[in-house]
Amino acid sequence: MRQPAVAGQFYPLRPENLEKELKQCFEGLEIRERDILGAVCPHAGYVYSGRVAAHVYAALSKADTYVLFGPNHTGYGSPVSVSIDTWKTPLGSLEVDRELAEGLSGSIIDMDELGHRYEHSIEVQLPFLQYRFDQDFRILPICLGLQDEETATEVGSLIANLVSKSGKKVTFIASSDFTHYQPANLARETDEEIIEAILNLDVSGIYERLYRRNASVCGYGPISAMLTASKKLGATRAELLKYSNSGEVSGDMDAVVGYAAIVVE
Repeated sequence: MRQPAVAGQFYPLRPENLEKELKQCFEGLEIRERDILGAVCPHAGYVYSGRVAAHVYAALSKADTYVLFGPNHTGYGSPVSVSIDTWKTPLGSLEVDRELAEGLSGSIIDMDELGHRYEHSIEVQLPFLQYRFDQDFRILPICLGLQDEETATEVGSLIANLVSKSGKKVTFIASSDFTHYQPANLARETDEEIIEAILNLDVSGIYERLYRRNASVCGYGPISAMLTASKKLGATRAELLKYSNSGEVSGDMDAVVGYAAIVVE
């Protein structure tokens, strides 16, 4: 059992308080399900980025399995790892799609729990999925410590091939915040360049812009893996649903973190 690492920090620990906070994140948003293959969601504390994330979750339709790609902030565990533990949140337990996980055996992706144990990027997405779809789905959590283009595209291709053979309805979710601790205007300028490459489904373009701008997007590998997998399964367009930053909540516009909600269809 993978226990919650950041309940009580990034989101409320008590189920009733968590449901109340999630309800506030969705307030005023219409649930309009779309045929979404992939998405980018932020992973900060819900008070900062929950409202942005809710734009994606309000548009998601029910899938058999949600593949969650997250960056490894902690440095623990394998360079690329999949978890096969049951994941617990304050809203209940979620089972991993072991059939898909076992298909990764012998690949670049190791079965390793340590990379996931203290990492928040995937965990914070799960209560949103539970709020929308209860417990009636599987997850495949993949944590990327290595985020170079070659690794990210290999991971995305591997997953797409497995999903294609499985015949399951799967949605890919990349967990990432955007620019970290820059003035709001500079953060937006940098983030708009990266987001433009994402909207063009241009993985190489993401890396070119990241390096040129020295951008501090933390989940560029997960985003690239998600885009690679989505394109292999027929994605042709992407849309930015919402962009915001932490300063809009904290009032500090001198050092913000950027958040984007993007869907790929």
